[in-house]
Amino acid sequence: MMDSKLITFIHVAKLKSYTRTAELLNLTQPAVTQHIKQLQEYYKVKLIMKKGRQISLTEEGSLLLKYAKELESNSLLLERMLRNKSAVIKRYNIGATMTIGEFVLPHLLGEYKRLHGNIDVIMQVHNLEEILKRLGNGEYDLGIVEGPFEKDKFNYKKMKDDELVLVAAPNNSFAGRETVNMNDVVHSGRLILREKGSGTRMIFENKLLELGYDLSDIKIYMEVGSIGAIKSLVEADLGVTIISKAAVRQEVELGTLRIIPIEDIKIMRELNFIYLDQRPIDFTEDFISFLIQNS
Repeated sequence: MMDSKLITFIHVAKLKSYTRTAELLNLTQPAVTQHIKQLQEYYKVKLIMKKGRQISLTEEGSLLLKYAKELESNSLLLERMLRNKSAVIKRYNIGATMTIGEFVLPHLLGEYKRLHGNIDVIMQVHNLEEILKRLGNGEYDLGIVEGPFEKDKFNYKKMKDDELVLVAAPNNSFAGRETVNMNDVVHSGRLILREKGSGTRMIFENKLLELGYDLSDIKIYMEVGSIGAIKSLVEADLGVTIISKAAVRQEVELGTLRIIPIEDIKIMRELNFIYLDQRPIDFTEDFISFLIQNS
């Protein structure tokens, strides 16, 4: 269990406010002040500087925050692991980015549950940025992501490769071409993309940078956080998009969307499992092995 004074310190550092920390933790403001004072007395250093209403961390405060967050993460993981030890139904939390969570995992989770009746796998779907944050905070036992991440901060294992493709409605001007030049795509004025922070968006922008484009020159018509909404907008011929091939398989088969090759360019990415050292090893290794064999 985390020391309550460290929990208070983490929130003060995050919120930059004693008042808001007190409200969030259901404490009085003097209690928050006392917690910080006790930490400073214990470590014999100044952790927080106040200038008027502004709050900032000292160098020592920043160091304590780093290790306090690690303790908080480990505490959450340990709590779940201990509860699972004696539980009849064991529960594990995973985070998946949107393409994976919506189009790769659902049927696989159902099959895994059929084979493991005593295990509940709880999946939450977020963009890449949010998954990395929550995994680092100890909220997830495993992340499954598309897009780049800092590989020195997480353990990882490749699940499979995925291709991003240009997609348009059948009556769109691009749909009648055998191939489309990337210049036409980025300057079409009708480019619909995922929001910043998504794995798909990061991979596409990294490919553009690799090709020598200035991202500030790219004409983006809409930014949309839902893959389903993007597909509906493109089906209505309100624009074109770059999207996972797996995410539009059904629409392409039905003829409501078309994939148009981009001239001399393939946009490939890895789908990866990511996890921390402090994880439920038996579950993660078995689950990873199952998904690799069946995806």
